[in-house]
Amino acid sequence: MDFTATMSASEKVQAQTAVDSFNKTLTVNGRKASNELGKDDFLKILIAQLSNQDPTSPMENTEFIAQMAQFSSLEQMTNMSQSFEKMTGYINSCEAQSMLGKTVELDLGDTQVTGQVEAATRGLQPQILVNGMYYNMDQVRAVYGM
Repeated sequence: MDFTATMSASEKVQAQTAVDSFNKTLTVNGRKASNELGKDDFLKILIAQLSNQDPTSPMENTEFIAQMAQFSSLEQMTNMSQSFEKMTGYINSCEAQSMLGKTVELDLGDTQVTGQVEAATRGLQPQILVNGMYYNMDQVRAVYGM
């Protein structure tokens, strides 16, 4: 049995064809290509490394543990980022709701509008209803008490 640790040209072509065909299935199933690596990509890379490692010189335990620690850190950062995004939405919504009934001055670039806040929307980019029109919170220049 002849065993070599390097790939021949035909094996490289086969591998590239397999990768290309897999990537095409991703876009067919509704996933979009991205330039950022996520936790799914990290796991795929790790599995590929383990599957294609040289049996005569397998990956060291310390390398494997370090990669698993990196994966764990990546997952925790992703979860934290999602939590911060939710918290930002709650804070922005609370700020918009706290303006209900108050008089605000809005800066619209070339003009200014003053009026009472009649309603507020929720979410990451809440809006307030003033004089029958919705405005973004970043347009609020001043808030006056009732």
